[in-house]
Amino acid sequence: MKIFFSVFGVLITLLIILYIVITTNTQIVVGAIQKLTYGNSPINSYEPFYEPIHGKKENGQYLISEIRYDAEYPNSYLDVIYPDANLMTNRPTLFYFHGGGFFAGSKNMGDPLAETDATALLDDICAQGYNIVNVDYGLVPDCRFPVPLIQANRAFAYMMEHQKEYHLNMDNIIIMGSSAGAIMTSQLGSIITNPTYAESLGIVPVLNPNQVKAVVLDDAPLDYKNFNIATKMLVGNYVKGSIYLSNDDILKYNNMESLTAEYPSAFLLGSEYRHDMNVMHNKLNELGGENILVDPYIEYGEIKDHGFIGAERTDPIAKEAFDRLIDFLNDKTK
Repeated sequence: MKIFFSVFGVLITLLIILYIVITTNTQIVVGAIQKLTYGNSPINSYEPFYEPIHGKKENGQYLISEIRYDAEYPNSYLDVIYPDANLMTNRPTLFYFHGGGFFAGSKNMGDPLAETDATALLDDICAQGYNIVNVDYGLVPDCRFPVPLIQANRAFAYMMEHQKEYHLNMDNIIIMGSSAGAIMTSQLGSIITNPTYAESLGIVPVLNPNQVKAVVLDDAPLDYKNFNIATKMLVGNYVKGSIYLSNDDILKYNNMESLTAEYPSAFLLGSEYRHDMNVMHNKLNELGGENILVDPYIEYGEIKDHGFIGAERTDPIAKEAFDRLIDFLNDKTK
């Protein structure tokens, strides 16, 4: 019996040590997932992953791809998608940031953690009369918070400088993101409207609040203290390589504590992270900030998959959310 308890005690001790090691060095686990996902393929690159395209897609939309917007950080490429070949038409500009837990995903593949196809969603938004700027950004471990936000700001700067070349209206902008991209979008909304928050991240925003007509947050995990261990592993790894974030780390990451009445009109989609979207909805309401919350659990008693709006071609609830999104965008950009 003594031997049993001795062995049991050793096992418990080893498990505790293992837990401490992987929670203080989260890239061990995240890196293993990246290895399974990408194999020997590069995760970050200063060269484009695909050959540039300048022409019509099969669906009739027009694509200019692999535009380099910055040289300092990897994956600094973006695509511009137009509803048709009439590039001179004055349309609203929607900047989109993909998901993937900051360790995976791209502008081409979307979010591997989502159950739906975000790239098809972008095509369908584009078809409603929006020029889409689909932005890539660097992934961990090379690029941690706030580097992707710095990249986003530089993408805005590049398009401000080249707006005539690409026929983009940079005074009628929507910023949208899914999952990790929704986190970025939420934070960008505060960077643009709250100078104190922007200064805390060392970012001078290129865009001013009048240019940004709305933000769209598709299921953004923001409330770090409420996360389960899996989400803490991903977000903690992105922020500092550990789940043990300081209060200052959390305040910089969770911009809900930095919301102001000047925050852009917001369209919030909640499914897996409906708690976070409901908290943001309530905080914006308290501030008098305009926002719409779409939460299928409240409206239908259903908890939908992460990024559920991407299923709008096949799922009636997702299609209704998509229609409401388009109505919202049309109203804000008219």
